[in-house]
Amino acid sequence: MTDDDQRMTHVLVVDDEQDIVAIVRDYLADAGYRVSTARSGEEALRLLRSIVPDLVVLDLGLPGMDGLDVTRRVRSTSAVPIIMLTARADEADRVIGLELGADDYVVKPFSPRELLARVRAVLRRGAPVGDDDRPSRVGDLFVDPARRVVTVGGRTVQLTVSEFDLLAHMARSPDRVFTRGQLLEAIHGVAVDAGLRAIDAHVKNVRRKVEDDPHRPARLVTVHGVGYRLVDRP
Repeated sequence: MTDDDQRMTHVLVVDDEQDIVAIVRDYLADAGYRVSTARSGEEALRLLRSIVPDLVVLDLGLPGMDGLDVTRRVRSTSAVPIIMLTARADEADRVIGLELGADDYVVKPFSPRELLARVRAVLRRGAPVGDDDRPSRVGDLFVDPARRVVTVGGRTVQLTVSEFDLLAHMARSPDRVFTRGQLLEAIHGVAVDAGLRAIDAHVKNVRRKVEDDPHRPARLVTVHGVGYRLVDRP
């Protein structure tokens, strides 16, 4: 991403804590991003009907409509990257967020520098360069990284940044068995402390979109005790 591209990048920050909103807004603005803010889930959804941000920073612990509800609503119409902010100790909440389609999360309290690094990483993953741009065809599955397009049997499917990167990485080596650790490393920006369950959440989402029957996957299959494999001829 060039400096000019970064200056045009629009981030929506959603948090009910005024101090956090101010700190995150100022830090991202100083880094060259255009920033909009919302103090509730309802306000965020209203804004999203009028603006098209490149990324959303979303607090899970919002009053009223919480961040999980907002994520669910956003994902019904948009694949915009989402980074969750959470103060919740229960890992299950973070995994639910990932299963709903969030791309990454940062646990409160966090440093603005850490959040900025996550923002840059997720946005960078949305704009691959070099050899990774070459299209891949695996059976009736077609992946075009340059255009961020995936089709299954000619039907276009919409994936989030993390879901797309996981599928594109596996499509470059069809029939290879990937461990969860290898997939976690390939998807830069996914919270490492979410561990292997983060990969399982993304795989579950990909299957829901590319499989004829997600409960009996034929394309993205589990290799028990090892990881996952993208079948060349399902």
